[in-house]
Amino acid sequence: MTGRFLIIGPPGAGKGTQAALLAGRFGIPAIATGDIFRENIKNETPLGLEVKSIVDAGDYVPDALTNELVKDRLAKPDATDGFLLDGYPRTLSQVAFLDALLAQEGQKLDAVIRLVVDVEVVVERLRKRAAQQGRSDDTEEAIRHRQEVFKRETAPLLEVYEAAGLLVTIDGIGEVGEIAERILDGLRSRAIEVPSAAGQN
Repeated sequence: MTGRFLIIGPPGAGKGTQAALLAGRFGIPAIATGDIFRENIKNETPLGLEVKSIVDAGDYVPDALTNELVKDRLAKPDATDGFLLDGYPRTLSQVAFLDALLAQEGQKLDAVIRLVVDVEVVVERLRKRAAQQGRSDDTEEAIRHRQEVFKRETAPLLEVYEAAGLLVTIDGIGEVGEIAERILDGLRSRAIEVPSAAGQN
């Protein structure tokens, strides 16, 4: 079973949890950009050393370098039959790069899963998490700011994917299992074959 997916959702939407569940169902790797950065930095790869110097300086990792890291990760054997990308692409130039990269292999994205959550619900969720973890810097103001930045940055991407007929919009509020089922139903509605849940009732 193959599947090439993106998952997009604001901070606190439970994206990582859903990404892991969906990737497990399809037998594909869930790939978060942050994890790619950390892995390359830890292994001191040439790209990792470049990323480290940029991050240490407090700067954003440029598109060209992010693209190379993603290209390198998608070339690994476990991603041959598919992947679920989380946190990439973030810009229109990254969208174009990913499309071109897949086209070279005669591939394309199957779906872009968009988790939609009410801002107030997410703010409350993240404030509780910050309090539990003692993260005093995670103020309500900071949380709201990140939500706004996310909304502003992803709006152009969502337009592109909607126009391409790839967007599967999912209500991201509810129990983890409920949301996971909504995602699978959304994929089925796009005629995407969903593997049966092995070992599940």
